[in-house]
Amino acid sequence: MKKKILIIDDDPAILEALKLCLEDLKYEVKTLEKVVNFDNFLNGLSPDLIILDYLLSGVDGKQIAQYLKSNKETRRIPIIMFSAHPFAKKELKGTGIEDFITKPFELEDLLGKIKKLI
Repeated sequence: MKKKILIIDDDPAILEALKLCLEDLKYEVKTLEKVVNFDNFLNGLSPDLIILDYLLSGVDGKQIAQYLKSNKETRRIPIIMFSAHPFAKKELKGTGIEDFITKPFELEDLLGKIKKLI
């Protein structure tokens, strides 16, 4: 059974590149460019891992991570947050995310983090 990964980023180019790479590695990949409200953004998805951008238009990644980690149905889903923001990693302390990667990143680094978590 394929592992499911949800990628949330407001950059369509990043979404498309990651989707293609991860699908080539036999992951099932869904993408979202934005989250409008928390109540149904997963829309029945049950991802094994979420890759989440820190700075999104609308609801930001930190809010999404805090929501997911405070919800009993989603708190166990591992989250890898990524960002080019220079203080993002420090600002994410206490959110419960499992890992962080700085943009731009090497694909091999991200793949290593994914394999470690799922």
